[in-house]
Formats: sequence, structure tokens, C-alpha cells
Amino acid sequence: MKEERGNMKTLDLKKQFKYLYQPSAKKIEAVQVPNLQFVMIDGAIEKGQAPGTSPGFAKATETLYSLCYTLKFMLKKREKNAIDYPVMALEGLWWVEDGFFDIKVKDNWFYTLMIMKPEIVTKEIFEEARENVRKKKGDSELLNKLRLEYFEEGLCVQTMHIGPYSTEPETMERMKEFMQGNGLIDSVGPKGGKHHEIYLSDPRKAKPEKMKTVLRHPVGKVK
Repeated sequence: MKEERGNMKTLDLKKQFKYLYQPSAKKIEAVQVPNLQFVMIDGAIEKGQAPGTSPGFAKATETLYSLCYTLKFMLKKREKNAIDYPVMALEGLWWVEDGFFDIKVKDNWFYTLMIMKPEIVTKEIFEEARENVRKKKGDSELLNKLRLEYFEEGLCVQTMHIGPYSTEPETMERMKEFMQGNGLIDSVGPKGGKHHEIYLSDPRKAKPEKMKTVLRHPVGKVK
């Protein structure tokens, strides 16, 4: 979806993908998530830490945003075919290597942090942005770990969780009840999909009771 403003095209990604990034908090729903492009980075929560206290998580988030904003302004300021689009919300895929994912236990979690990008961002443009960040802020292991990749999540159950992260288990229970009542099975596990969170609020600024987080779980149909 494109809107033209003078010689610049604007991609209204938030409107186009509203059904994925602004679901209702009043209901649980099943959605088919299409193949979308993301800038991604992988990591793991250190022992004894949680996402909110993990040094590695904080640095990975900072590096990811740095490159994503560089990409945005590169495309917005170019002389020909200038395009503007919003930097989308931070997303996290979470999983464990052994056993089953437990949202109450966080220091054995692995993660992929990611931010969605429009198709106009090519591998060449991505690498140019990485080089620009490198020139401005210096080289780093995390900068080199960033990648541009497509990800198709498929059939999922999702809802908007309103409140602190600590109350997410209550919303997850509602999601499980929806799955059971609609012939769906949770496919999160060692051989399946990954627990997915989309962070619409900044925990440093928002009141805990008003924070918004999209919770999404890949599912399969009961045979």
C-alpha cells in the first residue's frame, strides 16, 4: 500500500498489517501469518537474568534499532525513488533447547529479535546500511550477526495482552482454552514453532498496567 507525497512514496505498513500488529485484547483469534521480511538477530538470556535485565538482550536490541533506523533514513533521503515507511515494532521469537517452553522461567530462553521490513529493502541496501552503521559506530560482533531474512509463521493464535509481562501467563491460559475449543494444538516446542511477542510499548516509559504486547503462538489443526 503506497501513498504519494510530492516525489516521495509512503508505505503505510501499520495500516496494511493492522490485523497482525493491533489485534483485539477482548478476544483470541486464529490468523494466517504471511511470508514477511525482517532484520533479525539471535541471542540467549544469561543465567539468572530475564529479558528486562539481560545485558546481551539490551545490546542486541540497540544494535537492531540502529540498523533499522539507518535503513529508514537511507531510503527516505535518496535522490531517486525516495520512500518513507515506519520503523515497526520490536518482535521476539522465544524458545528453549531442552524440554518445554515455560513463560514463567526465563533464564534458559533463546531468542530471535526482529523488526519487519518492506520488500523494497534488498540485500544490497541492507549491506549498505550495515556499512553506514559500522562507519558511524564502529564494528561489532552484534552488528555482524544481523541478517535480512523472510519468515513465514503460518497458522497462529494471537491476542493483545494489556498489562505487565508478569501477567502474560494468564493471557496464555486464555489462548490455550481457545485452541482446545477450536480444534487447534499448540506447536511450540523443541521441534515446532516459537513463542512470539510483539512489543508495542516501551517498558521504560509506559505504566505497567497499560503496556501492550501482542502474544502469538503457532498452532496446528487436530487431525
